[in-house]
Amino acid sequence: MFFLALFFLFLIKEKKDMAKYSKKAQEKIGKVMGEFKDGKLKSSSGDKVTDRKQAIAIGISEAKEEGLKVPKQKKN
Repeated sequence: MFFLALFFLFLIKEKKDMAKYSKKAQEKIGKVMGEFKDGKLKSSSGDKVTDRKQAIAIGISEAKEEGLKVPKQKKN
């Protein structure tokens, strides 16, 4: 039981540290991911996007272009 409580405390702490995206930005990224899943997402060169991470990057980039709240990338 004690370990379960510690686990939930860890999850709550992690959630606070996570980046915050606005609702509109989340919707934009979700729309782009839908296009990716349907096989309709194209990169700037016109090629079909086949990588999930690239699709997410495109969604974030488009959200930034629209001026939506997107957190800055963490530098390691």
